[in-house]
This record gives sequence, structure tokens and C-alpha cells, in this order.
Amino acid sequence: MAILVCGGAGYIGSHAVHQLIAKGEEVVIVDNLQTGHRAAINPQAKFYEGDIRNSDCLDKIFTENKIEAVIHFAANSLVGESVEKPLKYFNNNVYGMQILLEGMVKHGVDKIVFSSTAATYGEPEKVPIEENDRTQPTNPYGESKLIMEHMMKWVSRANGVRFVSLRYFNAAGALEDGSIGEDHHPETHLIPLILQVPLGKRDHITVFGDDYPTPDGTCLRDYIHVIDLADAHILALNYLRDGGESNIFNLGNGQGFSVKEMIVTAEKVTGQKIKTEIGARRAGDPAQLIASSDKAKKILKWNPQFADVEKVIATAWKWHKNHPDGYSD
Repeated sequence: MAILVCGGAGYIGSHAVHQLIAKGEEVVIVDNLQTGHRAAINPQAKFYEGDIRNSDCLDKIFTENKIEAVIHFAANSLVGESVEKPLKYFNNNVYGMQILLEGMVKHGVDKIVFSSTAATYGEPEKVPIEENDRTQPTNPYGESKLIMEHMMKWVSRANGVRFVSLRYFNAAGALEDGSIGEDHHPETHLIPLILQVPLGKRDHITVFGDDYPTPDGTCLRDYIHVIDLADAHILALNYLRDGGESNIFNLGNGQGFSVKEMIVTAEKVTGQKIKTEIGARRAGDPAQLIASSDKAKKILKWNPQFADVEKVIATAWKWHKNHPDGYSD
């Protein structure tokens, strides 16, 4: 029996595929390569270039392979773009989930692990954020992910498709051997943007606001290593295999690091001074986003291995130094 990984050529998906194969799982990937990379596809996985919004494509995959469960990463994920192009996000994310769930019901696949986001919470009422806190997204990206969670809940009740939704915070880092990593166009994540300065790709890094109610005035975020995320998806898969009921879990380190702290740590890792400039606050940036992952640790027995942010940045630096222009494709 195989695991279907939707979006397995993307950043987090490719690392999850690596970890699945390392654990002896049979993996099938479907990716339309809109934001994923052919060079990130694990050669030990069976690959279909296709779109999950295409029911014929999914029918072919489910018919040609014995799929036990789905791990779903395939979605658009840029907050700013989602505000400008909400219909793109509802089409790709929400409609994509509809077609995927229809295919799963049709072919009797009853387990799905879903890549969700802290953006489902919106402005947090308290920190750290817990799973039963209010969900009030402040952008279409977060809204689309919350709708996808609701879709799985109702399909779970009607059709017996059990799900785990993993709401994670700031994904970071790369596989330790530097063979796969983060390559987005455009790049919006803080660590790659910081590292573009020592790589000579940009003159400076802009800090958006230094007057927040935090210890150094810059935003606090919870960074979680991509391999810890990948391992959580496998633990969630095994939880469903063992008969676990549909559930939602936060994934984070439970510790906030400020933008300034990340820059100082990157300087330490790279051995280079990183020029910074202070810019205006960005609309919709909460002062701090920090997760409580106690539920995942207790129920899934999840134990993150990369709690040290210096180690997280070091793995990212190894990837970016070896691939200054990202993947070759």
C-alpha cells in the first residue's frame, strides 16, 4: 500500500517524502510543478505530473496504485498574494480539496493528513496559541485553509474519511545533507531572505517595524524545522492507522524568536555582517505568534529535534550556499 503525497515536489512536501521513504514507505507523488521543483522529486517515489483539481488525473492515480492514505501539501500559500487574488486561493485550495476528497471517497481511501497553518487563527487572543482558541483568519489564505478543515470534518462524518490537520507555524531549515531545501519564487520567508544578504543576492534585509510590544521591538515568531514537520506528518499518519479519530494539532517549538535575533544568529552562522534597515510595519503582522504543541507531543508523541534556532539556520545556510540560485529546473 502506498501513501499519496499531494505537493510532494514542494518545500515541505519533498522533505516529507524523504522521511517517508527513509522509513520504508511506498510513496506516490502528484504535483503540478506550479511552485514545486522537478529536481526536488525523490527518485524512489512514483511521480505523476498533474493537478489535484483534475478528477481524471486523480482517478488514474487511485486506479493504478493501491493508495492507503493521502498527505496533502498542494496549495497556494502566499498571504499577500491571497489578499490580491482571493479567487485563485479559493480555486486552488478549496476546490482542490473538494476534488481530492471526492476522489478519496470514490476509491475508498479513508485517511488524510492535511498541511494546515497558524493563519487559521488570525490575530491571536493569547500566547501561546492552543488548538481550541478562536479561529478568525485575517487573509484569504488562512480562510481557505480553515474552509478545507471544515470540509474534511463534514466528509469525515458523512463518509468516514478520518483526518489529521496540522496547523504549523514558521517552517524553516533544510535536510541536513543540503540536497533539498527551500526555493520559492518570490521568496517571502524570513530566513532565506536574511541569507540572501551574505549570498550577495541583496544589499540588506528590511525589518518591518521595530516598535512592537516585544523585548526588542520586532515581531516574535515560532520557527519549526522542516524535518520536524515532516516527522509530525508521519506520526499523524500512524495515529490514523492505529484508529485515531479526526483531530487537529499545532506544530511549533513553543518559543518565539524576534526578527533581530534571527539576523544576529544568521550572522553567527555565516560569519558575515548582515546589513539591516528598518521599514514600516506591514499590515496584519501580529506582534507575536507562538504555538502550544503540548497536544501533539502528548497524543502523537511528537518530539522536535531542532529546537535550537542556530541549528535550524545552519541547515538552511548549507542548502542556500550550495544552491545560491535554488534548484536548477
